[in-house]
Amino acid sequence: MQSYTIGQAARLLGVSPDTARRWADGGRVATHRDDNGRRLIDGRDLAAFSVEIAQSDSGDEEVSYTSVRNAFPGIVTAVKLGDVAAQVEIQAGPHRLVSLLTREAVEELGLEVGMQATARVKSTNVHIDRA
Repeated sequence: MQSYTIGQAARLLGVSPDTARRWADGGRVATHRDDNGRRLIDGRDLAAFSVEIAQSDSGDEEVSYTSVRNAFPGIVTAVKLGDVAAQVEIQAGPHRLVSLLTREAVEELGLEVGMQATARVKSTNVHIDRA
């Protein structure tokens, strides 16, 4: 089974290493030490903890009435407007998402750099690569 260092876990969870370390120190996620003394988190424990965090964070948001379950809350980092189309970039933790939509939609939503937004992804094909 793959294990992750505190730094790797932090990147995967979209938090700082200090936050991940505090969670481990507080017993929110189990760790063990390798032969070199580094603290590691088992992959299964990290996966379960990431689901727990996602579920606990969702209580602060409005109820979403959508069939799209892949939501990436983040901050708008770029808006490029064309005559008809637009490109919006959102940084959601470690993920950079780029969406092409109509200029009208961007204007109706009032999307600007620096504001919070959620990218929702629904696809008939999702490809997964092993790291």
